[in-house]
Amino acid sequence: MKPIRVMVVDDHPLFRQGVASLLREQTDMEFIGEAEDGARALSQIQALHPDVILMDIQMPNVDGIEATRKIKEILPDSKVIILTVAEEEQKLFEAIKSGADGYLLKKIGSQALLHTIRGVFLGEASISRTMATKIIKEFSEQARRDKSEESLQELSPREMEVLDQVTQGQTNKEIAAFLSISEGTVKNHMRNIMDKLHLRNRAQAAAYALRQGLVFKKPPSSG
Repeated sequence: MKPIRVMVVDDHPLFRQGVASLLREQTDMEFIGEAEDGARALSQIQALHPDVILMDIQMPNVDGIEATRKIKEILPDSKVIILTVAEEEQKLFEAIKSGADGYLLKKIGSQALLHTIRGVFLGEASISRTMATKIIKEFSEQARRDKSEESLQELSPREMEVLDQVTQGQTNKEIAAFLSISEGTVKNHMRNIMDKLHLRNRAQAAAYALRQGLVFKKPPSSG
């Protein structure tokens, strides 16, 4: 299996060097390049063609949100993980709208970062339970206003069940176990969900579901 090709975009040289050193220690990853801002990243991505880009959110010239939006237009298959020093809810929503596949705090541990890179590369765990909670809080009022009957009718009952698990931060493997189906079936459902809702990734699917009121938190079972 080919290694995951990772690029780091951050305006702090020490941070880039630290992440690069960590990536070089991994047998399943390859550090392929770095950039100090979004503009330089955009000038390199077509030549580098990274699988995963670690993208700082606050940078001069072109910031992480705008760079992510443009990268997704040029290389839609490349995964982008936004990195930030603080939990800013508005930035989270902007990142999801731009097409980001993940959103992490820079204080995350090295092993957790590596786990996230692998998960995002495989199309899993793109939105954490913490972030899902923030989205629920932000969109709870809007969900009552914007509930879309058309979208409800487009999704099958099983797709609704899968989407509900996605909003809770579950991976394909966890969803498969919970619903007693195969991971391949979960992946097929996810493709259908994103096609029907005209979305690009799991983070957008979760945000859309919560915003539109398609999925609601269920009370814990008494049994």
